[in-house]
Amino acid sequence: METDRAVVIGGGASRYALKPTRINSEDILICVDVDAESMAEMKTTGTNGRPLTRMECVKQAIILFIHNKLSINPDHRFAFATLSKSAAWDFTSDAASAIASLRGLSATNSSGRADLTQLFRVAAHEAKISRAQNRILRVILIYCRSSVRPTHEWPLKQKLFTLDVMYLHDKPSPDNCPQDVYDSLVDAVEHISEYEGYIFESGQGLARSVFKPMSILLSHPQQRCAQEDLDIPKSLAKKVPVVEAASADDNHNPQAMSQ
Repeated sequence: METDRAVVIGGGASRYALKPTRINSEDILICVDVDAESMAEMKTTGTNGRPLTRMECVKQAIILFIHNKLSINPDHRFAFATLSKSAAWDFTSDAASAIASLRGLSATNSSGRADLTQLFRVAAHEAKISRAQNRILRVILIYCRSSVRPTHEWPLKQKLFTLDVMYLHDKPSPDNCPQDVYDSLVDAVEHISEYEGYIFESGQGLARSVFKPMSILLSHPQQRCAQEDLDIPKSLAKKVPVVEAASADDNHNPQAMSQ
């Protein structure tokens, strides 16, 4: 169990207290889209000299996510599902067992439509079990189709778990519709998620477009700000001009020589 301690800021009339709250351990169901598009090559080269596929890059990012999440709280648990087979494996907090399940995932032939309803049913069932154990459930959906809009049928007021999405897609063209797909995924997050759900997308084909979102998804749903308020991780590239500008000011500052 993670807990927030009471913090008092200021004094007198401006005194403000943060009450201690219970932060539940997570059961994290990671659903990987194993459609044929998950085998699309990225612009990043692996150790064998050939480009990584989306599936390979996603697996590496998830492995890092699992280790980092367990270093924060070893009581977090993980299970996996795919859109073609929504039945989840047993949740485990053992990194080796979780990673073994992950490595067993492989791409399939194109499966046509993507109905998320069964995934949400499995998640809702698991969420009730998690709640009975004073835990919370989160689903991380990794979606890879550029022209197939996901669908779902779900009651508007039934929000039992948090939904995060990472969407990897091709660049827009006359043959696909990634914007429409993204809009459908946004609707799902807003419709389904119990706590603040995050959604990230990229058509760049770069490894950092996978690892950066997964690092942000380390954030606990009960401790999140709204996604539009996120300003992490900071871009080093954006800081360079500031450093250069400061250096230039020092060179033209008479006081700089005496410091």
